[in-house]
Amino acid sequence: KGLQSEAKTEILTSKQNKEDINMGKNLLTVKDLTVNVEEKEILHGVNLTIGKGETHVLLGPNGTGKSTLGNTLLGNPKYNVTRGEIWFQGKNITEEPVNERAKMVTLSSFIRSAVELKTGKRMRLFEFRKELEKAMEVLQMDPSYADRDLNVGFSGGEKKKAEILQLLMLEPSLAILDET
Repeated sequence: KGLQSEAKTEILTSKQNKEDINMGKNLLTVKDLTVNVEEKEILHGVNLTIGKGETHVLLGPNGTGKSTLGNTLLGNPKYNVTRGEIWFQGKNITEEPVNERAKMVTLSSFIRSAVELKTGKRMRLFEFRKELEKAMEVLQMDPSYADRDLNVGFSGGEKKKAEILQLLMLEPSLAILDET
């Protein structure tokens, strides 16, 4: 009952281009991904292409593999890729460990990208850094955290502060946080 390319879990996309699987043009490409957790196969031949600037939402009932896909993309070692490939920004990261995957993004670049996506406007680096430093001061966060790899070496409390920092910067109308 896990996530399959034709499963009951729906992948909704802002733009879908099934013909163009050129990994260099896409932000993320998942090809024929099969994943086991312990001895149980959860994902069965999943294919997904996300172009730069696209929005994708995974919808489906509990137990269909949405979280498994997310954990696999992030390199959680509990999730074993038995077949397929994961390409991020033109690089095959299927075998990359979680710490290497996280190094591709710093906390500040992640937040800046999210703010720009939300507002639809390019934010000047100086202006962004000034706002980020103010928000970090409110949380009593060391400013050097902004230049650290995203969640690499962060304690549990530091990860929570990073989440709150994201909320301060993004100012969502509604935020739902999970305990993990």
